[in-house]
Amino acid sequence: MAPLLILIASILLATGAPSQAQAPSAPPAAEAGAPSVLIPGYWDPRRRTDRVDLTRVPQIRFLTDDELPPFGFPGPDGRPAGFNVDLARAICEELKIPCTIQARRLDLLTEGLDRNAGDAVIASLAITPDLRRRFEVSDRYLDTPARFVMRKDTRLTEATPEALAGRSIAVVQGSAHEAYAATFYPTSSLRRFPDIAAARKALLERDVDVLFADGVASGFWIIGEASADCCRFLGGAFTENRYFGEGLAIVMRRGNEPLRRAINHALQRLWEKGIYAELVLKAFPGGVY
Repeated sequence: MAPLLILIASILLATGAPSQAQAPSAPPAAEAGAPSVLIPGYWDPRRRTDRVDLTRVPQIRFLTDDELPPFGFPGPDGRPAGFNVDLARAICEELKIPCTIQARRLDLLTEGLDRNAGDAVIASLAITPDLRRRFEVSDRYLDTPARFVMRKDTRLTEATPEALAGRSIAVVQGSAHEAYAATFYPTSSLRRFPDIAAARKALLERDVDVLFADGVASGFWIIGEASADCCRFLGGAFTENRYFGEGLAIVMRRGNEPLRRAINHALQRLWEKGIYAELVLKAFPGGVY
């Protein structure tokens, strides 16, 4: 599977100690029988979820990409499939309005909004300040955290700078992960590789102690055949938005406040009902966090 590469417009270097993300809150539907992996929760259970006015939202024409599984990929019938597509369909079912989903190249999605070829983009677009200036943006529905990966026989229990002092960290050259590790892990030995495949190979062959990379892609690599059951995550997720972006959200044209309100309402309700948790577990059986 191709590595998950979320577009990042810029990397803002900062000083201070790194912080791992706190465990996301579980939706009410998951409290009785919590799943074996953490489910992200970005919504306030105290928020009112009264029915929104849909008279100005007769339908939603979603635009998505199909080049980054499990977020988007062509299904067996050639139609768009994946986590983003499932979430789009669930939103329309919750709102009880018709919707269409059309796949386009990632770099043409916002252009499609500008030309009114669609109403909303649900894809692997990084939410940046520039994007927020140009478009309406929904509530975040998923983070794209960074994670440390180590071999199962490595004697490490934490991913702190102190625990990794003197240890070698594999990173992809020019990535946000390289910038973050260089800033916050100055006493570690950074090993820079041209791509994620080379970095993973170094971990497999014991040329490095740990790998620091995209958490979602790393989770699929860990449970896949290519890893040969070698490895596991070390520590928790890192979600510093100055390096790893604000996560994923749904993008709409400026001024479409009724659609933004409707989509946010649906996202909250899907989380409250446990449907969001089901979609996350289906797409990411190894978890995001």
